[in-house]
Amino acid sequence: MLSLHAHDLHTPPPGPSGHLSMGSPDGDGAGVHGPLVPDSRRILRGGVPWLPVMAEFHFSRYPAAEWREELLKIRAGGVDTVATYLFWNQHEESRGTFRFDGGRDLRRFVLLCGGLGLSVAVRVGPWSHGECRGGGFPDWLDGAGCVPRTDDPAYLALVERYFARIGRELRGLSYDEGGPVVAVQIENELYDAPAHLATLRRVAEAAGIAAPLWTATGWDAADLPRDLLLPVYGGYPEAFWAEAHDGWAREMRRHYFFTPVRDDPAIGADLRSATRASRGVPDDRRYPYLTCELGSGMAVAYHRRPLVRTADVSALALAKLGSGSVWQGYYLYHGCSQRLDLALPNQESHATGYPNDLPSVSYDFQAPLGEFGQVRPSFHALRAQHLLIQDSGARLADMPLRLPDACPDGLDDRSTLRWAVRSSGTEGFLFVNNHQPHEPLPDHHGVRFRVGLDGCTRQVPATPVTVPSGAHFVWPLGYAAGPGVRLDWVSAQPLTRLAIDGVPTAVFAATAGIAPQFPLPAGASVSEPAASTPCDGRTVVEISEPGTDPVVTVNGPGTDAVVTVTGPEGPVRLLFLTEEQGRRLQRVRIWGAERLVLCDDAVLADGGELRVPTEAETVSLALAPAPAAGLHTPADGTTGLSGPRADGVFTTWTASVAPAGAGATPVACVRAGAVAPPARDGGPHRRASAPVDADFAEASVHRIAVPRAVFDEGGEVLLRLTYTGDVARAYIDGRLVADHFWYGPAWDIGLRRHAAEAVQHGVEIRVLPLGRADGVYVDASVRDGLAAARTRASVDSAAFVPVRRVRLRTAEDPAAGS
Repeated sequence: MLSLHAHDLHTPPPGPSGHLSMGSPDGDGAGVHGPLVPDSRRILRGGVPWLPVMAEFHFSRYPAAEWREELLKIRAGGVDTVATYLFWNQHEESRGTFRFDGGRDLRRFVLLCGGLGLSVAVRVGPWSHGECRGGGFPDWLDGAGCVPRTDDPAYLALVERYFARIGRELRGLSYDEGGPVVAVQIENELYDAPAHLATLRRVAEAAGIAAPLWTATGWDAADLPRDLLLPVYGGYPEAFWAEAHDGWAREMRRHYFFTPVRDDPAIGADLRSATRASRGVPDDRRYPYLTCELGSGMAVAYHRRPLVRTADVSALALAKLGSGSVWQGYYLYHGCSQRLDLALPNQESHATGYPNDLPSVSYDFQAPLGEFGQVRPSFHALRAQHLLIQDSGARLADMPLRLPDACPDGLDDRSTLRWAVRSSGTEGFLFVNNHQPHEPLPDHHGVRFRVGLDGCTRQVPATPVTVPSGAHFVWPLGYAAGPGVRLDWVSAQPLTRLAIDGVPTAVFAATAGIAPQFPLPAGASVSEPAASTPCDGRTVVEISEPGTDPVVTVNGPGTDAVVTVTGPEGPVRLLFLTEEQGRRLQRVRIWGAERLVLCDDAVLADGGELRVPTEAETVSLALAPAPAAGLHTPADGTTGLSGPRADGVFTTWTASVAPAGAGATPVACVRAGAVAPPARDGGPHRRASAPVDADFAEASVHRIAVPRAVFDEGGEVLLRLTYTGDVARAYIDGRLVADHFWYGPAWDIGLRRHAAEAVQHGVEIRVLPLGRADGVYVDASVRDGLAAARTRASVDSAAFVPVRRVRLRTAEDPAAGS
């Protein structure tokens, strides 16, 4: 049995308050939700703790015409705040000429966010990085006669002009002015210049840049000006900036443990001097635990090409939430592309003095939303956690971390089960993580947690269970499922609570193959027959008395696994979905009500319309509660619709889409032979360098014709390629549009933004073989594929994958027929 003593759950004394030089002013000037004020433990919004979910999306690296659709996807992922970098070299490429138009239009982007109910955190720099050339510094800065990233007056004069223009773009958009901008980040990864960081905040405020919260990256014990900037932290599942050795980048192991230590010395370590003196552990008692760079993916460098899996992302996020995070910020949540309309390449590379060569175009980051808006499994896995945060974040933000008696004894301990509790003393959440990348953790048999809470000890669950390798989950303790029904514990992950057909309903997902259980509250009853509820031959509900209290076990989770508990204030329904259904569950407000949706794809609520971007030819969509008037497709829609069909508490419809223009397509080999480029290395660490432009004259060449019909669906069209090779590039009419360092998965190229040229000229793919036997890392599971690239450079398959937009409305909504 795993134990956590009762006295460990007492709430610690509060940290200081009123010491932070930021926050909304009192009175009518505060934002629509009330004053936004940080203290030493959390962020208060209107006096209520707010636990934001923040997604990084670089607006200037994505077509402006598609911003709104992508923001809708981000919101559908359970995100409420968008972070974005400003890259100085994109906004002032030529000294004295500012560009905030078109795809650089910061004001338009922020207004779009606000219009969709999304808050904004602006990372203004002036040094930003984000794998942007020179960290985002314009090249002309080198000859400007100043010392960047210092209080040199010549440098500050240039920053003042740049910040003044940013202030002009953001005028009136601060949260305290009724706008969406809640936070401003100053600089990035500046570790030993607190006075300069303080100066930058003063310069920004003098320029009219305003927000209630001011932040700076705090990892590697950054020396920040005391109480002027909130430290924000990060952690990644892998590191493209590590050496090309086999195996896992060692320091990334720390992110899969529950720990009070917020700092991470590994992020950006290749840019710091190895002789820099460490300041030790930061004083975290003064600041809430905020994150801005939880790795929801990882970039691919030429020398090191990590492969990040869904569980690597969701387990890391859960570990940080369980460790006390009160602001879940992801980097990079939405992939993007380097700008190609600048005079100089905009990516970091050996040519810019960076230790790592990045692709010239792609900054996909293996993100939950890809470089062309692809919705990936990590999007759904994270959303299950975000539902919990949306529902219980205000309570969770007030719950500090509590660790068990037996904790892992170091980064290499793979045998001790990793778990923790966040608790206020009367309620809490039990977190378990049994996953990490590369080095699987073992099954743990006979697990039963002993947790002291609210003056008594709970043993969870009623009987010992097996926590399998890879499992990661959270269970509630002292959980108010509905009016008058408080559950001592539930061995299932809470997702959300809402009323369905007027009945309060708490929704859970089964975890790790463990049958959900909960003790029946004193004085409550289960409405279903005590023995069982038959559903398709399953015995769903069993009630037993292993001790003194009845325990309800749900043996068959699913859409029909509903247990109605009647307490002193009436009935409350408990819905237990399967683990897979929990990842498919979404919550939207549409047609005048909060509704649950089960769908394999992201579901966007936009006015009176549900829109489902999908690569599939059929879409199943289940709603609870269902609209009384049913669903239909708009008159100009391209879908056929069948249903409704009852599915437990849900009502299901199935939409079908004509597969016009989709499927495999021929690839014409123009030139089969390819010459491997010479081995090169570069950068300060002398790592393997990517092929240069001239090398692609010796690549194999392949052409793909693009029929006009593939664009008939109206959404994105992906050209999905598999190839054998080291690196590949895509050209349209001789112009580079996409590139790829091979690391295992298929390569997607979004064609919508190039539609006219692609139809006229087709797409040319050039592939180079691998010219060296060492110096390049790929994941162990795909090494045979890279080995094949030593002797072959070919496109092996190509297919057009239209991303269709299924549109659904209901007659209940007055705008449904508009």
